This record gives sequence, structure tokens and C-alpha cells, in this order.
Amino acid sequence: MANFEARTSAGDGRITVSLAGECDLSAREHLTAVLLDAVHRARAVFVDLAGLTFLDSSGVHSLITAHHAAKHTGSRVYVTDAAGPVAAVLQLTGLDVLLGAPAEERRHA
Repeated sequence: MANFEARTSAGDGRITVSLAGECDLSAREHLTAVLLDAVHRARAVFVDLAGLTFLDSSGVHSLITAHHAAKHTGSRVYVTDAAGPVAAVLQLTGLDVLLGAPAEERRHA
């Protein structure tokens, strides 16, 4: 398994899921489970990507799965603080727009 970590913290009606390391196929089931749990516990889920160094289609799949689950529960999933290759993947897939947090929300994430 690649070096991957997903930590959650809750507060103010939101959950932040902080990701670190490399998110690939070996991390997909774990990430999906963490994100779906967060979506069912809070109306807003912020996925902090600052510590993520790699994201492939498996991680993209987990984010989209969480987004669809959130739509069904009236919640929202946002991604924040992507950089480098991770930001490039989000831009190529359109997830930077679909899951981008409004500016006022990013300050509180």
C-alpha cells in the first residue's frame, strides 16, 4: 500500500478530511469509506489536499462517489488546497470547478 493517510476533524457543522501521501488504487476503498462517512455526518465536507502528493483516477473516483452521495443527502463536498500534480488532475477532470469551495468558505475550512 502506498503511503496514504486520511484524517477527519469535525467542527461548526462541517467535517474536514485531511489527506496526505499518495492516493492511488490501494487507497481507494479507504478514502471512499472515510468520505462517505463524513458525508453522512455533516452537511459540508471539506477535503484538504495540501498534504497529498499524488492523485490518480482511483482518488478521483472516490471524490465523485462522495459528491454523488452528498447530492442525495443535501450535503456538499469541497476540495481545498490542491497543489502541483494533484491540482493538475483536478483541473483536467473538472473537479476543481465541480468541488471548488466558495471563497468565503475556503477561509473557514
